[in-house]
Amino acid sequence: MRKARVRSRLYRMGDVDHSLTGKRVGLMTNPTGVDHAFRPGIDIMNGRYHLSALFACEHGVRGNLQAGDRLETYVDGVTGVTVHSCYGDSHRLSAEMLDAFDVFVFDMQDAGARFYTYLYSLSYAMEACAEAGKPVIVLDRVNPLGGAVAQGTILDERFSSFVGLYAMPSRHGLTIGEYALWIKDALRLSLDLTVVPLTGWRRSLYMDETDAAWIAPSPNLPTPRAALVFTGTCIFEATNVSEGRGTTLPFEFVGAPWIDGQGLAARLNALALPGIHFRPACFTPMFHKHAGEICEGVQVHITDRAIASPFEAGLYLMEAIWAMHGDCFAFLKRGDTEQMKLELLLGDDAFGAGRMDARGIIEKHKPLVADFQRRTTAYRLYE
Repeated sequence: MRKARVRSRLYRMGDVDHSLTGKRVGLMTNPTGVDHAFRPGIDIMNGRYHLSALFACEHGVRGNLQAGDRLETYVDGVTGVTVHSCYGDSHRLSAEMLDAFDVFVFDMQDAGARFYTYLYSLSYAMEACAEAGKPVIVLDRVNPLGGAVAQGTILDERFSSFVGLYAMPSRHGLTIGEYALWIKDALRLSLDLTVVPLTGWRRSLYMDETDAAWIAPSPNLPTPRAALVFTGTCIFEATNVSEGRGTTLPFEFVGAPWIDGQGLAARLNALALPGIHFRPACFTPMFHKHAGEICEGVQVHITDRAIASPFEAGLYLMEAIWAMHGDCFAFLKRGDTEQMKLELLLGDDAFGAGRMDARGIIEKHKPLVADFQRRTTAYRLYE
């Protein structure tokens, strides 16, 4: 199949020269911020403009940190530019950080999921720039899961956190630029915002249907396939079940030492979920939950992504493990509080509290997701 030719504006920076030339440029980026020839945007910006500050989100500007690792301010060894941490003691831009630039540029690949912290690093930066009267430019990137489908739950903002701040679906169906346009209005920001669109992308296109290179947006999303399954199995981060971190198939493997993988797969495949197959699997995580222990469980296979709902697969999988192994299965708490992490990731407390089963949660949120899609139509930049 011939792949669509897609380009971000790093390919043609001349289109934004008038906004950046002669200005001190602050850039929030990571390893996904490259042009079509794999040149880092950091180096392109540094060679073409006055790059005065870099801003690091989760995983760092060079992708050298694992999930959740805190980051301190440091100097980038390649450019000599100070890298300010937006994933340390605070996720927000300080007055000192705001003083370091005249115009703020955001360029990194999103994963298409509400749980991804890059979304909120961007919106926090937008809020700070609005207050400081500084313009923001977002160089748009492909949504790797396409832009035609939204799935999952709509976050109840009582459970807002840095893995989900706003009432949006688990799989949101927006590009990072469209998200910026939506959140500017949702937060009523008085902000000079420019979204520089892609060329050649259509909403129906998954990233692997384009010639855009997949660069892992975080260490535990090594492939586009993992990113798709992630929209369903990320909720296992809120349990004592391994979501496959520390293996070669993070978020595709789900299991624990006490799970009956054969029985679990049989129970789930009996549901005949469209486009989904659960294969019994054994794996040994090298780090994170159950490190060094042989885990049984399943690998979630998407056999037809046109009809599959990874979110539903993940929720039914959790329900099945809970039903089969309730004596071992447990939800994790948020720090020292009594709040379950599941509420933050699922965006709804009815399932974890046992008030509603998986089917009930799915049916409850379908009209809410459809309403989100209708309300965000005005912010779509692509057909």
